[in-house]
Amino acid sequence: MNLNRHTAQQTQKSEPKLACRNVWKVFGHRPRRFLARHDYNPSDQVLAESNYIGAARRVNLDIALGEIFVIMGLSGSGKSTLVRCMSRLHDPTHGEILFDGQDLSTVKEKDLIRIRRHKMGMVFQHFGLLPHRNVLENVAFPLEVQGTSKRKRLERAREVIDLVGLEDRIDNLPNELSGGEQQRVGIARSLAVEPEVWFLDEPFSALDPLIRSEMQDEFLRLQRLLHKTIVFITHDFDEAIRLADRIAIMKDGEIIQTGTPEELLTNPADAYVSEFTSRIPRGKVISAQAVMDPLPQTQDQTLIGEGSSHVSAEATIEQCAQQVFSQPEPLAVSDPKGRIVGTLTQEAVVETLFSGNGSRPEA
Repeated sequence: MNLNRHTAQQTQKSEPKLACRNVWKVFGHRPRRFLARHDYNPSDQVLAESNYIGAARRVNLDIALGEIFVIMGLSGSGKSTLVRCMSRLHDPTHGEILFDGQDLSTVKEKDLIRIRRHKMGMVFQHFGLLPHRNVLENVAFPLEVQGTSKRKRLERAREVIDLVGLEDRIDNLPNELSGGEQQRVGIARSLAVEPEVWFLDEPFSALDPLIRSEMQDEFLRLQRLLHKTIVFITHDFDEAIRLADRIAIMKDGEIIQTGTPEELLTNPADAYVSEFTSRIPRGKVISAQAVMDPLPQTQDQTLIGEGSSHVSAEATIEQCAQQVFSQPEPLAVSDPKGRIVGTLTQEAVVETLFSGNGSRPEA
């Protein structure tokens, strides 16, 4: 479970670091005119009958400072198109992309290049390393493009190479590295410019399962150190619930639902979200607070005594199941201030662990 989640939720009320306001990306003949003729809200039927593709449709999102925001959906759902609109690698057909409150669609080309070079980092599924340059030179390359002096760019490159644990591979060429090591170089290269927002488009999907798990660990370690605002694309729900503060589920270019992993599981917006999440092990996501018996309002919330048996309200059922079954009585549940807010029964744990199993769409 992402330990950054509580902090990110606290920042939701502040101005978003990155936001989408009614964003459309339509492919076809003169799409801007087409959208204008239909009051910037054509139906799915009108799009199809007019031979237009709505790769992103009616997208509204707020991404908080320091949040790991995961966008997921099946292949062709519009995930990558949306992220490319956010970074202005694609120009949205309509709508606003707000970066610190500034609409990127109004930014001049030279200023947009500066924002991309200095404030955005990008990591893609295909590593895109320069084959004739070693690790140090690959990582330093974005700073070379910026015009940073050789001494400063190599110094910074060494810092981020150390950060991702490749200091002993600094002189190797890409073809001398494993897939996981190459992806670490890609991550280090994107971090060299010290980006404010970090875009990652299925960065681990080409890796073997064991290496992928190690890279997820590395990613979370880096986030605990760096506190970046992250937009992360994946079609793997297990990966999403491990990494995300919040998740947006896309289908046919639209955002179907946005919420924490727990919210998506316990309160799906529709049958599609319910089906999409139905095979996720609920014990990994559902918190003690969600299934506990809360204390009656008339009962004082006493402080947990030293040595008392209890679990945190934010702990997942998987994390606290063994403790619940180690004693016959319901287990006390405490809030961050150490106050008892409820009790967790063995029956509630069993119901959580063994309910909700089904099937979901395959990517």
